[in-house]
Amino acid sequence: MAAIVSEHLLDWYDAHARDLPWRARPGEPLPDPYRVWLSEVMLQQTTVAAVKPYFEAFTTRWPTVEALAAAPEEDVMAAWAGLGYYSRARNLVKAARAVADLGSFPDTEEDLRELPGLGAYTAAAVAAIAFGQRAVVVDANVERVVARLFALKEPLPGVRKAIRAATDAIAPDSRAGDFAQAMMDLGSSICTARDPKCLLCPLERDCRGRAEGDPALLPVKAPKKEKPVRQGRAWWIERDGAVWLVRREGTGMLGGMRALPDDGWSAKGDGTGEPPIEGHWEALGMVRHTFSHFALELTVQRSAAPEQPERAGEWWPLDRLEEAGLPTLFAKAARLALAS
Repeated sequence: MAAIVSEHLLDWYDAHARDLPWRARPGEPLPDPYRVWLSEVMLQQTTVAAVKPYFEAFTTRWPTVEALAAAPEEDVMAAWAGLGYYSRARNLVKAARAVADLGSFPDTEEDLRELPGLGAYTAAAVAAIAFGQRAVVVDANVERVVARLFALKEPLPGVRKAIRAATDAIAPDSRAGDFAQAMMDLGSSICTARDPKCLLCPLERDCRGRAEGDPALLPVKAPKKEKPVRQGRAWWIERDGAVWLVRREGTGMLGGMRALPDDGWSAKGDGTGEPPIEGHWEALGMVRHTFSHFALELTVQRSAAPEQPERAGEWWPLDRLEEAGLPTLFAKAARLALAS
């Protein structure tokens, strides 16, 4: 089965591969590992459509890993704003500097794992796509394809070990990068989470899930846990055409990012409600934002007669606010304040 599956899939990929800015087309030389690595980090928990403009902006501003290594971390964090999971951006800079020190990217999965922020998936993807090394590359799309192909009915996350073993069984020794990307493309365009297009699938005749019933029921997902809802406040302090911004602590949630002052809300609890300066505060409304482990309801308040807070910060011109690189939550709060 393994040889047949890979043959059918690669034939399909040769005709239907997505044209993406970080990819080499089938038959072309292997792509730049910097572009492969950067795209894979950006694509974690994010859609291809959302990543494309970020990727183009990053590679225009920092066209090589050496250029990214030389960039100030705060510039990279600001350019990353909106992609979420900001620890990835901090690790991006650390890994770029490690590669620059080495003189080039490591070319094996094992050595790639030594770089900051490169987990099992990213190391395998870069090894396969950029260096042609045989590797077991399993993202959410591949999980779905393989669970259906082999009719693996144990619920997630427990089934992941079986999915990895099954993926290993069908991964070919040659064209490792094309095979990995073909699996990703199949999952994103044909073997979709809802309403899979089985009649168009190159693996339809090999698919046990299709033969045994409704493949859309696979993989089986464990019931979702309800996320706690936290309450917090953000303070809009405006003066002379500028707003007061602070930089969040370097570690932790949204660490190192510019933001509005807030009342210390976190994943573990509500904020204190205490403003950074005394005075009369006007409630402008609420913004809601969902993080990986909790949801936040953030009330935005504005001072009628602001003074400069004691906490370190900076007056940022309102007409250049987009350049501040506010994370999505605080960008929402800023839009609310400006609309008010």
